[in-house]
This record gives sequence, C-alpha cells and structure tokens, in this order.
Amino acid sequence: MAFRSPLINVMASAATKAARSLKRDFGEVENLQVSKKGPSDFVSVADQKAEDVLYAELTRVRPEFGFLMEERGVVEGTDKSHRWIVDPLDGTTNFLHGVPQFAISIGVERDGEVIAGLIYNPITDEMYWAEKGNGAYCNDRRLRVAARKDLKECVIATGIPFHGKGDHMRFLKELGLVMREVAGVRRFGAASLDLAYVASGRFDGFWETDLQPWDIAAGIVLIREAGGFVSDQRGAKKVLNAPEIVAGNEIVHEKLRRLVERAGLPPKRAKKPTEPAPAVEGEDA
Repeated sequence: MAFRSPLINVMASAATKAARSLKRDFGEVENLQVSKKGPSDFVSVADQKAEDVLYAELTRVRPEFGFLMEERGVVEGTDKSHRWIVDPLDGTTNFLHGVPQFAISIGVERDGEVIAGLIYNPITDEMYWAEKGNGAYCNDRRLRVAARKDLKECVIATGIPFHGKGDHMRFLKELGLVMREVAGVRRFGAASLDLAYVASGRFDGFWETDLQPWDIAAGIVLIREAGGFVSDQRGAKKVLNAPEIVAGNEIVHEKLRRLVERAGLPPKRAKKPTEPAPAVEGEDA
C-alpha cells in the first residue's frame, strides 16, 4: 500500500468531504432538476459549497497556510512560504451538462514551487496524488507516464477555446499541426484530469493555453513525479503562471512543444500583484 504523508492525508480528507456535496448536486443535474435555480446559478452554488468545505477543512489543519482559490482569490496566511492552490470544481461545463468528467484539484506551493498535489474525480472515485520526491499515484497504484515515442502512435489531449475566451484562430492552427502527426486528439473538458491522465499513461501528451494556476498546480507535480516533463511552449519549466502548458514523456513533450510552437508563441502573461515572486529557474512554478 502506498504511503501517504500527513500533507497528502489532509488534502485527501478535505477533497473527500467536499466531494459529498458535489455528488449530491451532480445527481440533481442528471435528474434535470437544474432549472429550479437556473443553470449558471446552480453550478455557482455547487462550486461555492465545495470551496467553502475545502477552505474550512484545510484551514482547520494548516491555519497558517495562505490560499489561491478560484472563487476567493488570494487569501494571505501567516506562513508566507506555503499556500494552497485550489479549484473546487474543475470541469464546470461538464458538471452542468451531467457529464461525469470533473474534479477537485488541490496543490501545495512552497516558496514558489509546487511540492504536492491531489486531483479527485468524485464520480469515478479516482484520487490522483503526488508529493515531490515520493512518486505519483492513483489511489494506491503507482503511476508512470506512457513510454510511446512516435507521435503517430500517441493520443494527445487539449482544451478548446470557447465563446468569449482564447485565440480561436491560433488554436485551430495548433490543432492542424498536431492532428496531422498523432493517432488522435481528445478534448475532455477538465484540464486537471487531462494532466492526471498524462501522469497515468492514458494520454501521451497534453497542451493548452490560457489556463489558471488552480487548473494545473496539482497536475504539474503529478506528471513530474510520474517521470514526465512539463513546460511552457518556450521550454521554460516555470509554468504555474505561464500563458500555456505542454506535457508528456521526455520525447513526446519535446515533439509536441515544437509542433505547437510553430503556430506562434502566445504573449507572456503579465505577473499579477497578488502572485508570489518568481521561483528559482528550474523549479516547478
């Protein structure tokens, strides 16, 4: 049985508790009862309830840690070295439409580096977790990235920009370059799970633009602890606040990175005043 550190146990307990309300609300969606409050209001309430539980549980056990959360934003802690990076419901559109592909994602950042992460799909009961130096797991099963090297044998995941978000024409250029070289491209609608699937070898690679830190924090450490590589399109390892992400094993990562780079690099994301100082070059963040 895989050994879980106290830090992983804290995240697992918080995610399991928050998942209870998500599963109940997801049941309402599946039964088409979402019209009671209106679709957007319903999913916002479900999202907020899960975040409230996560905030309460994580604060109770590590009251000194700060937070970066999708709904609350930045919450300063007395410990300036550590903070939780939390997405209470990644895959909200899937959730709203009754598609069981969504997750709770929790990362731990220490001095600008992501050192631990957990991604939990309440519907499949798959809990992906990793801690720097201790490997990556799904429940109690050790994870390794896929070993394929030839792109024509690889299945690659991505995220597609939608109404009002992203550079649609640039994405279509990226997709055109990638789809000609690979066995298939998948878009499942929850970036945290896409990254977890790369770590587990289900997907051979992943790329996406315009993600937020809470979408990818846990996935970064999962993939690296599973033997994979994560960078931005320029090849820089500091991706937590980068405008894009590319992941895979050593060979696939580099081939995929070079492909999407040919579509033209996106502008660098401006650093927000609330973001931590940049980490030392080569670290996770």
